[in-house]
Amino acid sequence: MMFKAVLAVIPVHELGPAAQWYESFFGRPADQQPMDTLAEWHLSEFGVVQVFQDPDRAGRTSVNFAVDDLDTTLSTLAGSGITATDPQIVSSGRQRLATTTDADGNTLGLIQVIA
Repeated sequence: MMFKAVLAVIPVHELGPAAQWYESFFGRPADQQPMDTLAEWHLSEFGVVQVFQDPDRAGRTSVNFAVDDLDTTLSTLAGSGITATDPQIVSSGRQRLATTTDADGNTLGLIQVIA
């Protein structure tokens, strides 16, 4: 079996306020809003994040994002009013990880590989 892409779906209570928060998180508006309850950010050719209004499932999702420079990413997020945990060394010393949560309680991890 060969997978060609990944589509992460993050359920939220209300799309409007959540989309505004994710605009701050990603640093730009959604690339598409194909329906009233869905906003989509295309992060790479094969990576898409959908923020989807689904109150029954909101707050139960965890998604990790690989970043080149965790400190710069955290500084940029802080400038947008988004706080995160202090970075921790994980994966037997091979990665740095910080996390933040959206207003619905979904956890977003930010991971930097240590060279």
